[in-house]
Amino acid sequence: MVIVIAAACAAIFAQQSRSVWDGVYTAEQAGRGRAQYQQRCAGCHGDELEGDVVEHPSLADGNFRDRWNGQTLGDLFERVHRDMPQKEPGSLSRETAADLVAFILSANNFPSGKHDLPHDAPSLGEIRFESRRPGK
Repeated sequence: MVIVIAAACAAIFAQQSRSVWDGVYTAEQAGRGRAQYQQRCAGCHGDELEGDVVEHPSLADGNFRDRWNGQTLGDLFERVHRDMPQKEPGSLSRETAADLVAFILSANNFPSGKHDLPHDAPSLGEIRFESRRPGK
């Protein structure tokens, strides 16, 4: 019984300790996100995710990473899904929003992995956004 409880606690801790450094999206998903980004986001955030000084933030630089540091991918996903694109907020499917988040992670040099990023906020809420690799 003790072993079962310990294993369950270890599994829960492992889920809670995931971060963007753990390869939480696939390269294929980021590629789908890139295509959606070019179609839906580049007009405001720029072809290279550089944003502008006035209204649209950069999505791939130290300021972006620092702004989201300590939050979860659920927070970022909900922002994209609920509020973007600016002229049609809420028009993105959950799958498209997840693909866009995967592309943003890729553009910020977070490693890809073997499984697509999920497209539900509770699962994404278990993945921490850490601007710097742990232990570095």
